[in-house]
Amino acid sequence: MATDLSALLQGGVIIPFHEATSRKQAIHVLCEALSEATGIGARAIEDAVMERERLGSTGVGEGVAIPHARLPGLAAPVGGFLRLAHGVDFEAIDDRPCDLIFMLLAPDGAGADHLRALAQVSRFFRQVAVRDGLRKARNENEIKALICKDPVAGH
Repeated sequence: MATDLSALLQGGVIIPFHEATSRKQAIHVLCEALSEATGIGARAIEDAVMERERLGSTGVGEGVAIPHARLPGLAAPVGGFLRLAHGVDFEAIDDRPCDLIFMLLAPDGAGADHLRALAQVSRFFRQVAVRDGLRKARNENEIKALICKDPVAGH
């Protein structure tokens, strides 16, 4: 499996900087953008993601959150990345606010694919070099270069 997230971002979105001030607002911004990218209604995406959020926090620690959901109408998993100006409360396991948000949407019937993609995203964001690079990136192209090519591969 690829160590970068380029496959998940084909048909996905990158939002290099946003001033969202809450988890709900950050999720809404990504849902709107992924709705445009996928053709699935923003409300349907947001309802599915928020339903998953109610089951437990998607804040995985170190300032990273990975909100996710399965939805009908998708052919393959797709992702969206949002970097926030200031971290927001995602009830992360380390109680740190989250400023790096990667939303993962997967087809409704794709349980195993969804879990594999979720594990891939989680492994990717566990890397200190990735998180530091994303926080220093100045624009979408710099973020895309980091997300679509694992900066520590081969080290």
